[in-house]
Amino acid sequence: MSVADAEVLAPTRARKRDTGAQLRRRPNRARQGRAVAYHLVVGTICALWLLPIALVIITSFRSFNDIAAHGLGSAPHSFTAGGYSQAWSAGGEKHAMINSFLVTIPAVTITLGLSAMAAFALSRYRIPLRRTILLVMLAGNLLPPQILLVPVAKLSEVLGIFDTLNSVIAVHVGFGLGFYTFVLQGFMRTIPTEIQDAAIIDGAGSIQVFWRIILPLSRPALAALGALSFTWIFNDLLWAITVLRSDYRMPITPALLALQGQYVSRWNMIAAGSVIAAVPTVAVFLRFQRHFVAGLTLGSVK
Repeated sequence: MSVADAEVLAPTRARKRDTGAQLRRRPNRARQGRAVAYHLVVGTICALWLLPIALVIITSFRSFNDIAAHGLGSAPHSFTAGGYSQAWSAGGEKHAMINSFLVTIPAVTITLGLSAMAAFALSRYRIPLRRTILLVMLAGNLLPPQILLVPVAKLSEVLGIFDTLNSVIAVHVGFGLGFYTFVLQGFMRTIPTEIQDAAIIDGAGSIQVFWRIILPLSRPALAALGALSFTWIFNDLLWAITVLRSDYRMPITPALLALQGQYVSRWNMIAAGSVIAAVPTVAVFLRFQRHFVAGLTLGSVK
């Protein structure tokens, strides 16, 4: 190619390069526009979700005189931690928090223990009508709890445990057993059977296989269900006010209702009590959050 031909083709090549660069920039700009729109929508939703939480926290540090003078939705004019001390001591939050732990820890432990044993039997052995048993256990969780309030209250009276913490524990164990068994048996089915066969050849019995092999391998699912059940039971309101009557036996969530007066409500103390009640569940969730997806989805497919 001569020098004259090269000079003629140079502008054409330059235009092609510019056109190609423009075509490459257009998808990038469209992608950036979609990313900006996505972040704006997600940011708005997060702000709306965090707004009530921020309002509760700010209200908990305001004084009662400030709220009474300027209104609950006004900007704070004073900051004090007196609402927390009032809710913890005078409001009875300390005793209610102890009741919540006395209910939650045994209920979670018993439910997970029984569910793990039932799931082990249903997933590792050929039990007749295994699917029917699972469906019957899971069907109890599909019933609306409102239609079971009166039967559960009457049953607790017949058993002689009405208005005791044992009644709340029994309710949570009974209603959580089916769902936890369903999730755990799906997870345990993903564990290779060769591990169990090798242990049996080495002389291990069913209890040893469950305790030393299956249970440690099911730790992610147990951790996820433990955190989930802790949150559910600790924050329960419906069953607690159904089977309990005495104020000194109420867990933390029903005890918050007692902080609201008939004529005047100390909103700073109520907000402080709400923050106190949320601390244990938030701590448990932050501790076990990485197990939620791993524990609840690994057993969903074989």
